[in-house]
Amino acid sequence: MGIVAILFIILLVAGMPLAFAIGIASVPFFIIDGTPLQVVIQKMISSTQSFPLLAVPFFVFAGNLMNETGITSRMIHFAKLLTGHMRGGLAQVSLVLSALMGGVSGSATADAAMECRILGPDMIRQGYSKGFIAAVLAMGGLITATIPPSVGLILYGITGEVSIGRLFIGGFVPGLMVMAAMMITTTLFARKRGYSALSEKPATLGELWRGFLDSIWALLFPVILIVGIRSGMFTASEAGAFAVMYAFVIGKFVYRELTYKRLWVAIRQSANDLGIIMFIIICSAVFGYAVVTDRLPQFLSKSIIGISENKYVVLFAVLTFLFFIGMFMEATANVLILVPIFLPIVKSYGVDPVHFGMLFMLVNTMGGMTPPVGVTMYTACSLLKCPIETYTKDAMPYIIAVLIVVAILAVFPQIVLFLPNLAFG
Repeated sequence: MGIVAILFIILLVAGMPLAFAIGIASVPFFIIDGTPLQVVIQKMISSTQSFPLLAVPFFVFAGNLMNETGITSRMIHFAKLLTGHMRGGLAQVSLVLSALMGGVSGSATADAAMECRILGPDMIRQGYSKGFIAAVLAMGGLITATIPPSVGLILYGITGEVSIGRLFIGGFVPGLMVMAAMMITTTLFARKRGYSALSEKPATLGELWRGFLDSIWALLFPVILIVGIRSGMFTASEAGAFAVMYAFVIGKFVYRELTYKRLWVAIRQSANDLGIIMFIIICSAVFGYAVVTDRLPQFLSKSIIGISENKYVVLFAVLTFLFFIGMFMEATANVLILVPIFLPIVKSYGVDPVHFGMLFMLVNTMGGMTPPVGVTMYTACSLLKCPIETYTKDAMPYIIAVLIVVAILAVFPQIVLFLPNLAFG
């Protein structure tokens, strides 16, 4: 595996796309091991032959479909009513919007890109620094890591054979805690830099009620999914198919904003997104096979277990490793490669897989918002034309705030588990 690791780093530094770097770096292992290369092809194909994996393309398409139906504009209006009176104005709006849209987009990078295009120009006109804008919009995408239907949670559930329904329900409280931590950080930023509120006074109950009714179909979406999965009406994959039909019906017949042109935009964007995701999945399957064949999980397991017999020490050691590896590798690949390695280790210490899933997704997704190769970070900075150094300086308080939330969730697992246990027993 040493040759694989060295080649992977060389290819990554050379600027090769992650999926190609993973796949190409894995090939020498099979050549040296004497494994027929047909096995490589078989592993790539078999990795896509999973019924639960159908949830990914369905939810990706549903998210892009909903972004073309007018739901986003209604959500922005509702978020302004909720937080427009707070210091930081549009920055606070963006964080609430991330929580509201988490049940729609399911992707941190997609959420950050959407908000940079829609809110970014207005925030620049209001005098916010580009570093602050990029930091709050990129880091705000982290909220979608746990708010259902997070694509990352679906992949975690499939890879680790963990109930997706329990993961979805368990993600609400961590998502809201991350949102609250970021809103507090934004308030401190705003006071220090003199960023004002959008409105002088809070919205009236009547305005809030009208805004709620205008956004009701989007707000009901994650609730319907949870109820449907919990009641046995559909599986996670079938829930994805339902999400597509739900988005189409709301966009076409309720809001009447889904035209054929917008439908084509959603299809084209989904094809691009899924091409990237599926190629990472099939290349990660080859890498994962090499990892298992070389008994790397057993080696890491013995090394980590040797650190301590205390489960919290081991848990924090794993999370620290995930935090640093997330700075260099894409979140989807990390889920597919690292979950089979670390989930059995933490389970052997009595850590609940749903609890670990929330911690894993928060730390893993945050890697996309940190240098040197964070995809979400580069997306926000490129759209806003913000230097990485400026972004990094303003993002540090948000990273610290999220790490505090992760530490609290790690020490008090019932914060994550009480809702899944209440719903599923």
